[in-house]
Amino acid sequence: MSDTIFAVATGRGKSGLSVIRVSGPYAHLAFALFNIRSLKPRRAALRRLTSTDGQVIDEALCLWFLGPDSFTGEDTLEFHCHGAVSVVSRLLELLGSIPEFRLARPGEFSRRALDNGRMDLVQAEGLADLIDSETEQQRQQAIRQLTGGLSREVDQWRAELIAILALFEAELDFSDEGDVDAGILNEAASRLLNLKGQMVRVLATCDRGERLREGFTVVLAGAPNAGKSTLLNALAQRDIAIVSPLPGTTRDIVEARLDLGGYPVTVLDTAGLRISADEIEQEGVRRMLARAEAADIVVWLRTVEEIEAELPKELREISGRLLPVITQIDKRLVEADDLGLSALTGDGMDEFVQVVTELVRDRIGQSGEGAVLTRARQREAVTEAVESVDRALTILHSAGTELVVEEVRIAMRAIARVTGHVGVEDILDRLFSQFCIGK
Repeated sequence: MSDTIFAVATGRGKSGLSVIRVSGPYAHLAFALFNIRSLKPRRAALRRLTSTDGQVIDEALCLWFLGPDSFTGEDTLEFHCHGAVSVVSRLLELLGSIPEFRLARPGEFSRRALDNGRMDLVQAEGLADLIDSETEQQRQQAIRQLTGGLSREVDQWRAELIAILALFEAELDFSDEGDVDAGILNEAASRLLNLKGQMVRVLATCDRGERLREGFTVVLAGAPNAGKSTLLNALAQRDIAIVSPLPGTTRDIVEARLDLGGYPVTVLDTAGLRISADEIEQEGVRRMLARAEAADIVVWLRTVEEIEAELPKELREISGRLLPVITQIDKRLVEADDLGLSALTGDGMDEFVQVVTELVRDRIGQSGEGAVLTRARQREAVTEAVESVDRALTILHSAGTELVVEEVRIAMRAIARVTGHVGVEDILDRLFSQFCIGK
């Protein structure tokens, strides 16, 4: 990290404002490059940026942050300039002329923040989730991770494991026989049991946390001309699926990403479920069944003319995730226990959206203030820690103390992986490569 890096921290293209960020031990060299008078740390100042030949490039707000009190933990300079392509290009060109400077790689500013102790791995993942968030619930979850909601809990677990380890080590160091007093064993058992309960409680949040990050999947299924494409277009409020009275028009999966009550939901329009000699249509049906098998909700659509139709045998195995819906109720009034709607007139659409939203909310759960696991690697690390604590409890009164101590140490290493303190280099490279340049 001896290099000084720079990049545009805002979107490319013409805009009202752009932010150019410089970070590293030689960030101060940009002062002389643009003939900037001294800046007071952490105070914005309007400065005229000029090149060495006296040419005015732009007027910009400049902010100077001295390390370690900056985002990256290094000396950092920011230019809040006009977003003209010509202005940004010229500033980047001049910054690149300084030998000690180079263009930042994707996520390199955030990677330096992690390496300099300004954030841990969970917070870095929270930052990535915040950048990618599409809905209010995703934003809230990402903010909790970024502000240390899970990190604080994990740090408490690690501190408790260290304290438990100290119980055994102190007793072994000062015991003449090398045996551990029964009182120490009972205290360790009580503390391990309590710690296991805390970890299991947080582990139970993994399904909700991961699902909220990735989104909820709803498949529209039914016979040809049941109204799947029309319903998808109505939900998306734009024409993204072809609607035709000809059966078999939809053959591939058509997706729409929606925000329902702050939850991310992907709705899939699929091929009509029927037996067909058309190989392409058969493949469409096969794909529909595969997506229905993996979906969170399968909306089974049938028209008012098919209200008595039996559930297709292909969908019976997933009946627990089915939401039956009657379509085209504008053609005829019906009395049925199932939901009814008309995507053409809008009748019943509000109720349909409300029911789906409630199903999603029930599955994901309400947002809370506690720690939440949001990624598979977090779940795997906490699971390993719980298993090690469980083994320690099992052998606490029957095996040698060294074996118990080793299980506690294994749990500590697993917990340390959550926040990125050990064995996560490959994870870091993969994570920060997904960041945009300038973040």
